[in-house]
Amino acid sequence: MKKPLFKKVLVANRGEIAIRILRTAREMGIKTVAIYSEADRDSLHVGEADESVCVGPAESQKSYLSASNILSAAKKLGVDAIHPGYGFLSENAGFANEVIKAGMTFIGPDPKSIEGMGDKVIARKTVEANGVPTAPGTGALENLDEALKSVTSLLKTRPDFKFPLLIKASGGGGGKGMRIIHKESELKEGLERAQSESLKAFNNPVIFVERYLEKARHIEVQVLGDGKNILHLFERECSLQRRHQKVIEEAQSPSLTPELRAKILKAGIEAAKSVNYKSAGTVEFIVSEQDEFYFLEMNTRIQVEHPVTEWITGVDLVREQFRIAAGEKLNISQEDIKSNGHSIEARLYAEDPDHDFLPQPGNLHFLRFPYWTGVRVDPSVQSPSVISSFYDPMIAKVSAWAPTREDATERLRLFLSETQVEGLISNRAFLIEILESEFFKKGRYHTQLLQEKNWRKTKAPSAKILATACLKDHLQNQISIEARPLSTWQESLSALET
Repeated sequence: MKKPLFKKVLVANRGEIAIRILRTAREMGIKTVAIYSEADRDSLHVGEADESVCVGPAESQKSYLSASNILSAAKKLGVDAIHPGYGFLSENAGFANEVIKAGMTFIGPDPKSIEGMGDKVIARKTVEANGVPTAPGTGALENLDEALKSVTSLLKTRPDFKFPLLIKASGGGGGKGMRIIHKESELKEGLERAQSESLKAFNNPVIFVERYLEKARHIEVQVLGDGKNILHLFERECSLQRRHQKVIEEAQSPSLTPELRAKILKAGIEAAKSVNYKSAGTVEFIVSEQDEFYFLEMNTRIQVEHPVTEWITGVDLVREQFRIAAGEKLNISQEDIKSNGHSIEARLYAEDPDHDFLPQPGNLHFLRFPYWTGVRVDPSVQSPSVISSFYDPMIAKVSAWAPTREDATERLRLFLSETQVEGLISNRAFLIEILESEFFKKGRYHTQLLQEKNWRKTKAPSAKILATACLKDHLQNQISIEARPLSTWQESLSALET
């Protein structure tokens, strides 16, 4: 038997991505450690590891975002490598440096690459030097008076810098510190609010402004590098979003011509080369209605939607991350990577699509997925369990593969139709509705489409349905409604009655 690449790996994450990494490590003969907060003591990912350790209370800042607590646990348990997953500390260059200083391996890119691509202003300049197109925009802005003058001046002197404009936080993402500005009278307030959000979310007051493309598509290129050789594993279509978060992703994109695809894939490789990228990463682009494309950002980590790429290429991205981190070179060439068939992923969440996608924490009484060929389920939870209000309310990722896009769509639709989620509101019906829509069948859609109301056919749950679920929740937990604050179900019912 081949000697394992590492003796013991700690996964500094939770939920489905922690489970995904732990299982791959086990396949590779590597001992594993799961971390958990006090609220996650009984979570699914904890049971997947050889060992587990509590790193703090429920609040993320005191547990999953506490680098000191995680490093202390890793040292105590004799860990020789840490995989950060996505989110939390995955793109924190300081954490990566501390892991390395402690004599452990960080399973991800070099801290310099994380830092270079983590600041969006620096990233724009870095990729521009390699010929990657970026949207017309400003440099770093911190002083609000100077920012207002700079933007106003550009509007007058540069024809391709025009409304609508997008204000973005330089040090983060996920929709935080982001504002769309349609006219000059909105500019001052927009700059103030974006900077305030950026400071609160990322402890970074730096923002920048760029041209905003309406009805744009979001295309991302999966890259894999060993520091010298860099390959692409084709692209993903990620334009279906709510609150700047993806809902459904697919590979390959159905909206690109062969010529445009070739240009975007080349630009993705060039962007990764600009930082001598080492590990799995994703280069994101925004594409206009006229097929102009611009660099958006680079995520220096594994992506939530990586399964669709694994489906069409047969490459295990997490396994490759382990290999590269251990010092091994890529053992595949660009010519070896072929795209086979089509894959679509849906993110199943405990959220209410009819009320601005409000998270629905609470008791998940029953969760059942059917057994189906060509479908992969990456679960975050099992039933019965509790969806915590402290974290992302993901239930599972469901991805399907088939020889054609039409078959993959139908396979995923049927699978979700037979999936059972009971005890709380989920977006299952919403996902099915998207897969059945005419715009999805045509394969051409944009990032704002889900916010448009005219494509939807279904209605919000009736008061009767909500009342039944509320009663079921009450009876199964044997609690007195008067004795406790209103549950999510009771609040929803109360809102309907008023």
